[in-house]
Amino acid sequence: MEFTHFDEKGNARMVDVSEKEITHREATAVGTIRVSREVYDAVAAKKVKKGDVLTVAQVAGIMGCKRTPELIPMCHALSLTNAAVTFEADSENCAFHAHCTVKTDGKTGVEMEALTGVMTALLTVYDMCKAIDRRMVISDVHLEEKSGGKSGHFRF
Repeated sequence: MEFTHFDEKGNARMVDVSEKEITHREATAVGTIRVSREVYDAVAAKKVKKGDVLTVAQVAGIMGCKRTPELIPMCHALSLTNAAVTFEADSENCAFHAHCTVKTDGKTGVEMEALTGVMTALLTVYDMCKAIDRRMVISDVHLEEKSGGKSGHFRF
């Protein structure tokens, strides 16, 4: 398997997608932030002084999806047709599981946008809660599923 972001001399390059077909593409990334019981309870009760943590994190995640090519050097700027971030509260483990799904009709996939969206959402939770307790752990960020394009369907 060859790396597509390097030319024959080993120089970094953006992949040329001009000859690829436009297809519907979708990707979902997931990740978790584990927090203390104090942080979990404050977020769940919407008692964090900075505001409604999960709602702000949802908006931040969507913004992250839209700004991905500004952060990841070889990403193409895409016209996203949808970006959605949701959270699943896990009281037993004092954790919040983030899910980010991104869609487009284009010539290249949206995996990086989904991964950036989920990380931005989780980092926003950290930022909004660090005054309560900095012992939060972001983990298990990965691509859960993608569809469309030449490589077809992938599920983790």
